[in-house]
Amino acid sequence: MRLEWELESGLALPAPHGMSGKLQLVADCCAATEDLPAPCAVHVLLTDDARIQSVNLAQRGVDHATDVLSFPTVAYAKGKTARTSLWALRREYDADLRACFLGDVLISLPHALSQAHEYGHNLMRELCYLLAHGIFHLCGYDHAVPTDQKEMRTMEEKALRMAGETRGDSPASPPDDGQLLALAREAMQRSYSPYSRFRVGACVLCEDGRVYTGCNVENASFGLTNCAERTAIFKAVSEGATGFNAIAIAAEGAAPWPCGACRQVLNEFAPDIRVLVTWGEGQTGEMRLSQLLPHGFGPKDLP
Repeated sequence: MRLEWELESGLALPAPHGMSGKLQLVADCCAATEDLPAPCAVHVLLTDDARIQSVNLAQRGVDHATDVLSFPTVAYAKGKTARTSLWALRREYDADLRACFLGDVLISLPHALSQAHEYGHNLMRELCYLLAHGIFHLCGYDHAVPTDQKEMRTMEEKALRMAGETRGDSPASPPDDGQLLALAREAMQRSYSPYSRFRVGACVLCEDGRVYTGCNVENASFGLTNCAERTAIFKAVSEGATGFNAIAIAAEGAAPWPCGACRQVLNEFAPDIRVLVTWGEGQTGEMRLSQLLPHGFGPKDLP
């Protein structure tokens, strides 16, 4: 999912480090949880209570501030959500974004800070929850009645657990293979591949349940190009992860089995990692790295 977010002029984030990447991951996990049938985009504004109250009054006739507001652009049929509304999504296709625009989410930074303190977790966890809540509203979910509320909460928690954001001591629930492949396809949308035009995305699943995504990043000096698999692995290692259970890789026109360099990098950390690939119209494949790189040379072979 393409996430366009901005901070209200004059506001400052208490802990901005890593925020863009984390919010993007949550948005991707929401897209994978909903199984969006087309590339989508959302706009998010982190603002203050005064702006929220003003918009709430103008748009909903409610004269007070709240933590999050969502304004969907897609007109869903009764009982439908984004996953079953491909044609409704396509009506909101934005050529500049190269995605179907789902709508806007406004989040009150003061409310987020207050609620984070009240619930005993950090600001990032609260912003992740409010973002997921807003995105699922844009996907057609609501909480006006108990049954709808339960469904929406289930979707929110599933996406947040996938992104590694859990409540209290609740363990992260690792994504299944289909969700890993969906996250790889989301990462593929951010590929920088102006020379080959061969877009690739990857999602690596860590032993502790965390996921990291990456895309291929090409360079005018072709040898400096970095593959999606290595982008994802390097991101994970830079955050302290060195054990991996699976990696999913997505492309469009051909099966994106890892190149030799990527196989060697994977072998450094997980010699028998499961490698999942997807391409074309839902085609998939799976192999162990030990099959793709027999007799691989790694740390075990050095003194």
